[in-house]
Formats: sequence, structure tokens, C-alpha cells
Amino acid sequence: MAQEIEKKFLVIGNDFKKEAFESSKIIQGYLSSVPERTVRIRIRDQSGFITIKGIGNQSGASRFEWEKEMPLNEAEALIKLCEPGVIDKTRYKVKTNGGTFEVDEFHGENNGLVVAEIELANENDAFDRPNWIGKELTGDKKYYNAMLMKSPFSKW
Repeated sequence: MAQEIEKKFLVIGNDFKKEAFESSKIIQGYLSSVPERTVRIRIRDQSGFITIKGIGNQSGASRFEWEKEMPLNEAEALIKLCEPGVIDKTRYKVKTNGGTFEVDEFHGENNGLVVAEIELANENDAFDRPNWIGKELTGDKKYYNAMLMKSPFSKW
């Protein structure tokens, strides 16, 4: 069991793509989207995952996270049981001094939204902010994937 500590930001432009060392296609749904315990089913490329997340701390940067890989066919079956709405995105990984940003370019009803997250060992760890990093979104619940499923970016 682990504590996830991350900061989230809006992304400006597409410069991050030329710096990316990896990308993957992600489809995910939620068996439970209540803030106290989200249960996510994710298909990343050809692998399945189940993730349980707890409610965030006061700043929104830290929360409990547990994840296990599962067979693709099981993830595909569980996606069909999820709450209405699906998150469809491409994730890019970009290394910087101080860590690796995961940049999510959303598709479907969240098309046009691009956010970056960086996982940290401590909430106060220093890291470089590339020029494509914009406003900080840490703790802003409307940018949580479980909320984007219910209230997509295109409807804001």
C-alpha cells in the first residue's frame, strides 16, 4: 500500500511531445467515483489494471493509491460494468530535472484538455517546470479523471 504524492498542471501548447520518451493509449472507467474511494479500471495499450484511490489530503497532493495489473480480457469485461462515461487519453512521459512528468492529452468529450502530473517523494520537493507547464491544478477536483468522466471538459 502506498501514498501517492503528485502535483498537477495545465499544459500550454504541444512542445512536450518532442520531449517525450514514451507514449501510450489509455481507456479507463470507474466502478466507483466517490471521492472517498475511487475504483478505476484502466486499459493501457494491451494491459489491464485496477486501481483504488482514497480521498486526498487538504492540499490535494497526497492520497492513498493501490494498483494491480490484471489480464486484458478481465479489464475489458470490467469496463463494461463501470459508471457511465469513459476517459480516453494518450499519455506521454517527459523527463526533467527532479522527475518525470506524465502528460495526458484527452480525447472524446475531454478533447482539448492537456494536463501534466509529476509524482514526488515529498510535497515540497523541488522540480524543474518546463516552459509548457501552465497553471497549477493540484487539488482542483474538476480536473480529476473521475470528475471529467461525469462533467467532461467540452461541457464546461
